[in-house]
Amino acid sequence: MNLGPLWLSVQLATITMLLLLVISTPLGWWLARTRSRVRPVVQAIVALPIVLPPTVMGFYLLILLGPAGAIGEWWLRLTGHSLTFSFSGLVIASCVYSLPFAVQPIMSAFEAVEQRDLEAAWTLGADRRDAFFSIALPQSMRGYLNAAVLSFAHTLGEFGVVLMVGGNIPGETRVISIAIYDQVESLQYAAAHQLAAILLVFAFAVLLAMFALNRHWRQQ
Repeated sequence: MNLGPLWLSVQLATITMLLLLVISTPLGWWLARTRSRVRPVVQAIVALPIVLPPTVMGFYLLILLGPAGAIGEWWLRLTGHSLTFSFSGLVIASCVYSLPFAVQPIMSAFEAVEQRDLEAAWTLGADRRDAFFSIALPQSMRGYLNAAVLSFAHTLGEFGVVLMVGGNIPGETRVISIAIYDQVESLQYAAAHQLAAILLVFAFAVLLAMFALNRHWRQQ
């Protein structure tokens, strides 16, 4: 059994998760604390991947990241390589598609941080950055755990977006969901079952660990 697609999927999900945790921190903090009138607009944009069909999202990302697209043309000039049908393109597409699964838990965790705790830190001489790292961030660890697990698991199971943007290049963009589809298309049900079972067990173990850690933190 070829485990290359599984390893590629794990790499993609890990890189996407780490990037999303970084991106979602300032975005989630702003959404949790701002009173700006554009907040609902930003929330709607962030949540779009939840309601849009993956093929629609993948189609527009394909145009945007393609050699003639705004981002793809710039990347091509800079590196000499196309973003579409490449692992780098998959990372960008995965970050966009899994963004709400990272932003929402982190934003909710920041909303739960008591304002009086931050104000107490400010009165003791801490600036806003120190208060964030010493008060808000430690209190939001459950949100970060949920964001990490959900964005990782969501990326691991992607199909439509990765197929549209990355295609099916062995060792480059052929992730496990594409490999399963290929096996089913060629009527290799035994091989498809093996890959699907691995993905099922892996996803279940990741979610089980998240729920167990959440329960442990609630009991503390």
